[in-house]
Amino acid sequence: MTAQRIYDTVADDFSRVNDLIIRRLSSDVPLVEKIAHYIIESGGKRLRPLLVLLSSQAAGYGKNDHLKLAAVIEFLHTATLLHDDVVDTSDMRRGRSTANARWGNAPSVLVGDFLYARAFEMMVELKSLSIMEVLSHATAVIAEGEVMQLMNVKNPDLTEGQYMKVIHNKTAMLFEAASHTGALLAEASDDQERGLKDYGKHLGLAFQLVDDILDYRGDAQAMGKNVGDDLAEGKTTLPLIHAMAHCTDDERQLIRQAIRKGGLDELPRILEIVENSGAIEYTMSKAREQASLAKACLTALPASGHKEAMELLTEVAVARVS
Repeated sequence: MTAQRIYDTVADDFSRVNDLIIRRLSSDVPLVEKIAHYIIESGGKRLRPLLVLLSSQAAGYGKNDHLKLAAVIEFLHTATLLHDDVVDTSDMRRGRSTANARWGNAPSVLVGDFLYARAFEMMVELKSLSIMEVLSHATAVIAEGEVMQLMNVKNPDLTEGQYMKVIHNKTAMLFEAASHTGALLAEASDDQERGLKDYGKHLGLAFQLVDDILDYRGDAQAMGKNVGDDLAEGKTTLPLIHAMAHCTDDERQLIRQAIRKGGLDELPRILEIVENSGAIEYTMSKAREQASLAKACLTALPASGHKEAMELLTEVAVARVS
């Protein structure tokens, strides 16, 4: 119910953003439209465009360009999803077949490129060099995050610091860019701009930490992915890093071998080790810490329904673990 209250705050704008997204997906090439529509309409929470709408209006914005900025952010995000699924050889996202599973890798990569290009076309229409600077930088950082993650696949020696760097670049960076550009659009004060930028960063980290918990204690129906997907791909996330530091030598070797090998042969045993080591509680404490930091970043904003919705969003971020 709390989550619905957040979306209700910007319901009309959200509907207008969705209409704009559909209009700007138009292409003379039918397959481009088909794949783009498929992934855009696949039922995501649209958190990043939501952040644009909330942050710009919490900082006092009263015009209409926040709708276009929200669509730009969604296009950038969707492009990264198309490319991610090819890199990860994923065949399921949000409970549906991925675009690459349905149409193949080549069309998925090329439609991802189309969405990046369309996002930058719309960005130019906003006529704000500062917004372009933030979003072009964020796009480069996200790509670096993807490469960092790829380099660390099947690497059981990833440290907590390295892990946090990867999730900042790969996930939190676009959250940060969404709330930061919302502030820039609203011509917010320096304190408000800094606060909104950091809010997005900490909120993005909280969401990713919880996502990484859900890989070891989740519900495939609710998540749209299977428990153990990260392990199957050989991804070393914080629950595994903490478990390896707080289990027996034999258990540590089992986890290290599972990461190096990929696959799910040892999943039941590893789930047990993760639970018994306190890794879920530890990762959850880190997520709550990031959510609290996000909430604290909003102090420079005046009281409003939009600010209240942003505060609620920090609670929703960490309320997904049963």
